[in-house]
Amino acid sequence: MTPDAGRRPARASRTEDAGPSAGASVAVPRGSSGGQDATTGCSVHPGLDRLVGVMDRLRSPGGCPWDAEQTHESLLPYAVEEVYEVVEAVEAGDRAGMREELGDLLLQVVFHARIAQEHPDDPFDVDDVAADVAAKLRRRHPHVFGETAERAETAETAEARTGSAAGEGALDAEAVHRRWDVLKQSEKARASVVDGIPPALPALARAQKVLGRVRRAGLGVELPPDADSLGRRLLALVDEAQRVGVDAESALRGAVHDLESAVRRAEAG
Repeated sequence: MTPDAGRRPARASRTEDAGPSAGASVAVPRGSSGGQDATTGCSVHPGLDRLVGVMDRLRSPGGCPWDAEQTHESLLPYAVEEVYEVVEAVEAGDRAGMREELGDLLLQVVFHARIAQEHPDDPFDVDDVAADVAAKLRRRHPHVFGETAERAETAETAEARTGSAAGEGALDAEAVHRRWDVLKQSEKARASVVDGIPPALPALARAQKVLGRVRRAGLGVELPPDADSLGRRLLALVDEAQRVGVDAESALRGAVHDLESAVRRAEAG
């Protein structure tokens, strides 16, 4: 893939871009296997294995010059773009688009992991990334996997968990979310419930994050009192949306979409 002058560089984030490499014999890096079926010995995630192998080929000598020169920093705009494209496909109810855009987003993960694998001092690969997030999910779901996150769930514990779900001690989704916040704050030794919220988040999304954590923590924090401040009024609207279970970001995006449609109708006469 060679970027055209004056155009966005061609990417390895579309399945058709990987076509020539996809059929080639590739050396799959350590950690790329998705596991094997106990009976057949075949990979249970052949598509993932193939994707990791294609990326390895693209980054290896004799691969793609554009892919080979990318860094974590240079890929950031593409990662952000792919997230928004997933949002667009989901909100449009476009199943084919969701499949494609989720693949593009997955490629960003695989791409970053492949670059990380080449680090001279602190390498990690896609299998390390997957193992870490799997371990995190087990730690953050003790109501599912038990208090000892590392043990495998047996049929007996699964049955006990299923049986207790109907009992008085069952956790609802809100309680699970609160527990997640507490476990996360403890794991990362954070002093405040609002620590760790990315400062680069758009203001509306950041407001939702902050208000959500404050509410789940049960903190009686009042909104800033300056009623004449536009920012204060916007924050109050986000708070109002959360209280009635509305995602403010999605609501505003929908309203803007309706406005755009009205503009196009007016332009068409």
